[in-house]
Amino acid sequence: MNNEISVVRLIFTDNILTGLYIFHMFINLRLALVSGLKWVDEVIANAPYAITEKFMNSLFNEHKIDYIIHGDDPCLLPDGTDAYALAKKAGRYKQIKRTEGVSSTDIVGRILSSLKDTKTCENHDNSSSLPDNALKGSQSNSAHISQFLPTSRRIVQFSNGKGPGPNARVVYIDGAFDLFHAGHVEILRSARQLGDFLLVGIHTDQVVSEHRGKGHPIMHLHERSLSVLACRYVDEVIIGAPWEVTKDMVTTFNITLVVHGTVAENNSLLAGEPDPYAVPKNMGIFQMLDSPKTITTTSVAQRIVSNHEAYLKRNAKKAESEKKYYARKVYVSGD
Repeated sequence: MNNEISVVRLIFTDNILTGLYIFHMFINLRLALVSGLKWVDEVIANAPYAITEKFMNSLFNEHKIDYIIHGDDPCLLPDGTDAYALAKKAGRYKQIKRTEGVSSTDIVGRILSSLKDTKTCENHDNSSSLPDNALKGSQSNSAHISQFLPTSRRIVQFSNGKGPGPNARVVYIDGAFDLFHAGHVEILRSARQLGDFLLVGIHTDQVVSEHRGKGHPIMHLHERSLSVLACRYVDEVIIGAPWEVTKDMVTTFNITLVVHGTVAENNSLLAGEPDPYAVPKNMGIFQMLDSPKTITTTSVAQRIVSNHEAYLKRNAKKAESEKKYYARKVYVSGD
């Protein structure tokens, strides 16, 4: 950490949904999610969206914060003014590079179009059908191709860079980890408590699609991998892990224990396929973990759909804002 900045803390608001975490509509879920990020030291709940003089003074005097930081994309109030104007005027504002290609607006669009495609293909399934007006205005899935460009440097930035010790108890858990949410954080925390090193397998887009159906995953493999790597309880990930846990995997990664949560979602049509955990079960190194939360990727997506009108309006406004950002943006160092 730069010696000039002694304290870095994330300011988190109860009434504004930001970044990849737009999906978590209740503050307790968002607090659990953000608190689980490896770079966060402390979370301040119920912070105002606009940096007022009173709030800014409390940050500097009570929380001993040196700088207020935001990405290089604009953050405007309803009247069009800069939400960080006072911090800039006080000389206590720092700007960092936005992660290109990661956009909550884009991801919400993917959710709406994914569910639209699912509805079209599965009208026979009443449990998954959605009202036509819920998806009106959403584009086809092909219109929401990820713009995220992963690089080796980006992966290194997210990685701990350390392997397990020679006698470490290595715990393995795998999954899609799509729309990374508070439920994922809690199960990963539980898994990490069972050993010294947590290895997480992230399934490929093709594998996830085969087991969850058309329109899944919402987020692509590298997006999902970096989301998991950002969690403080995760030591390493396998990017594109196989569906079945093999003897070779157990040996290669020196896995001591394989775990799986009680809350998971798969395509029921594939219920007759071989057990992916047959090998660790036969070896006596498999354990089911009680999932601390019942939230799933599907339930998160359904929240978006249930508030579809608000999200469509938000997306239309944000899309215009992002278009202006890309038209006017200049290079900002990522260092």
